[in-house]
Amino acid sequence: MNYEVTGRLIQKEDTQRISDRFQKREFVIEVENEKNPQWNDFVKIQLIQDRCDLLENIQLNEEIKVYFNLRGRKWENKGQVTYFTNLEGWRIEKVQPQESAVQTAPPPYKIEDIPPMPEADDLPF
Repeated sequence: MNYEVTGRLIQKEDTQRISDRFQKREFVIEVENEKNPQWNDFVKIQLIQDRCDLLENIQLNEEIKVYFNLRGRKWENKGQVTYFTNLEGWRIEKVQPQESAVQTAPPPYKIEDIPPMPEADDLPF
């Protein structure tokens, strides 16, 4: 399942080498709640394997768009079943600040710009 989210990078961890064949890196972005900033979301996302390098050129407090997959795992140990859910990032883009586009109203019409009214016998019906 592919998703995307945009937010401000507020934390990035170092890459953790779990085994000689597996590494991961976690980071957190703050996703703004437009209706009430007191309720912003803090989303932890992980990068795995060669994707751990995606954060190298991203600085704290930068606005980014993260593309990720939703992953779920089942783990059984000593008769206990545990479920894990991870957001696995696979692409990160820096979000460029929006330039405020000043919209100007079109110039007012001049009386000369208005076409003349058609004559009664010029009507197509």
